Parts: sequence; structure tokens; C-alpha cells
Amino acid sequence: MISYVLRKLGYALLTLYGVVTVVFLLFYLLPGDPAQMMMGQNESAEQLAVVQHKYGFDQSIGTQYLCFLNDLSPVSFHSTSPADFTYDDGLKYSAVSLFTAGETKTVLKWPYLRQSFQKTGKNVSAVISETLPNTMILALAAISVALLLGLFLGVISALYRDGWLDKLIQVVSTMGMSVPSFFSAILFAFFFGYILHEVTGLNMSGSLYEMDDYGEAMHIQWRNLILPAVVLGIRPLAVITQLMRNSLLEVMGQEYITTAYAKGLSTFQVIKNHAFKNALNPVVTAVSGWFASMLAGAVFVEYIFNWNGLGKEIVEALNTLDLPVITGAVLVIATLFIIINIFVDIVYVWLDPRVKLD
Repeated sequence: MISYVLRKLGYALLTLYGVVTVVFLLFYLLPGDPAQMMMGQNESAEQLAVVQHKYGFDQSIGTQYLCFLNDLSPVSFHSTSPADFTYDDGLKYSAVSLFTAGETKTVLKWPYLRQSFQKTGKNVSAVISETLPNTMILALAAISVALLLGLFLGVISALYRDGWLDKLIQVVSTMGMSVPSFFSAILFAFFFGYILHEVTGLNMSGSLYEMDDYGEAMHIQWRNLILPAVVLGIRPLAVITQLMRNSLLEVMGQEYITTAYAKGLSTFQVIKNHAFKNALNPVVTAVSGWFASMLAGAVFVEYIFNWNGLGKEIVEALNTLDLPVITGAVLVIATLFIIINIFVDIVYVWLDPRVKLD
């Protein structure tokens, strides 16, 4: 188990290195001057030179790439000059010195995602820490709705195979997979948040935390979570329903299920004690993939419902060409995706002992 996890972590580091390289090439080799993006139309030649030197834009691409890797690496190298630890915000790395060799100091630190171009003096890590929890809550709520309803509907559909109820569930789930999330978000916001507002009490838009009427304190508004969670969970709900139905039908055709029926067990007991757990493997794969993709796919849903999450922050960063925020968000999402996949591989062993961690 330990060797498997270490090997997976090694693959994860290689994957992250590839993601870091691609992100750097995509965003830092774009046409245009990042300094001009930051300053808008009011810059002078002197001001541009100061900003380019401050953020290292006047360095060669190779030097910028190495500095980018050094900032992201938990173990980084710096000269012994105190100025080397000073960055755009005038603060030093929060780092632990490991050892010094000559004029090079090796330190241990959290990955530094640099500063936002548009949010003056604000680190990207602070921007992500403020918005990622809201996206995680939305994704967890959405996948919970999809998982609970999808497993239930999948079992019902398998039990009434080829009946009218099965066909109805199949039609609805197919529609759920084919409708884009942004279109569903617009329909749900307009219908349940506007037309039926008096009945549902739901708003067309709103985030988890909102200021009270007196502007004195922030309060949690759980009702604002309902519509975006349902919309975001529609497509995984449809996929989980289909997968659970097909997997359960396959399991129910196994010989040990026939033996369980021969022993006098009821259908409920057979499904509960034997078939349900063994039918979960493809569902776990789908859930892990959908949950990870929700962290990135919630962009349009968050923007339409004005949910203050990482997805909405990415849209705003794209509109203002805030490259450090975009880069940091992509790297965080990629890291979470890799962690979730490793966790799911380990869960497979619990679900099916026949699966070996080679």
C-alpha cells in the first residue's frame, strides 16, 4: 500500500510539472505586455519599466520560467541577500531555512502563487482561500444530491427493467445529460427564483454569505445553495442513474445472486447485502471524476447565480486578464483532481477486494 501511494505521488508530481509548464506557456507567452495589462491606458514608459522590473517581466523567458518553478516549489533556492526574499508586496516568504551553501540558501515554504495583477497587493493564495471553500461546498452539495437521487433512481430503474417507470427514468436522465449546465441555470433561476419566488422563497442569485439589511454583519444564506447545487448536480445525477442501473443489472445476473435467492432471501435483502456494494465500482469512478470536474465546471453556474466561488473568480480574472489568479486557480484544481483520483483508487480496494494495488 505504501509503495503504491508513493508511486502514485511520483506520477502526480510529474503530472503537476506538466500542468505547470503548459500553464506557463499558455499564459506567460501570450501576445501583449503583462505590465500594460496591469496598468491600463494610463501608463508612462517609466512606470512600465518599474512594473516590468518589479515583476520580472524584463527577464528572459527561461529565467521567468525558472523563477516561476522556484516560487511554486515547496523547497526553493535563494541568494543569501535579504532582498531576494522580498516580493511585490514588500513582505518576505514565510519560510523555514534548511541550509546554506555558499551564497545560496535553501528554504522550505508553501507554494507561492504570486500576486494578483488587478487586486493590488493581494496574494493569489488569499484570493483562492476566500473563494475555494464556497466552490467546495457547492460541489459537495451538488454531488450529494446527484449521488443520493442517482443511486435510488438507478436501483428503481433496474428493479422495474423495461417497465414504464424504467423508461421514464431513462428519458429524464438522457435529457439531464444533454442539457448544458448554463442553460439549466438560466431556466432554474428564472422559473424558481423569479416566477415562483413567492412560493419557493428562493432568489435568482446570491452567495453563501450575504450582508444583512443593516450592513453590519455577514450571515449564511443556505437557501442560496439550493438552486446552484441542483443545477450543477443534474448532469452527474443522470450519469449516476444510468451507471447504477446497468451495473446493478449486470450484478443481478451473477451466479452468487441466484444462490442468494435460492436460500430464500428477499429482493431487498439480496440488493442490500450482496448486489448494491458490488455495483458501486463504476459509480465511484463517475463520482470522483464529476466531483473533480465540478471544481472547474462550476464556472458558468457560479457566474449566473452570482455565487462567490472560484469559478466566478476565474471568469472575472479572464475578463481582466489577471494571469496569476487564472494560473493559481488552474494549478489548485489540477492538484485537487490528482488527490481525488489517488483517493478513489484506494477506495476501490474496500469496495472490491479483487482489485489489487499493483
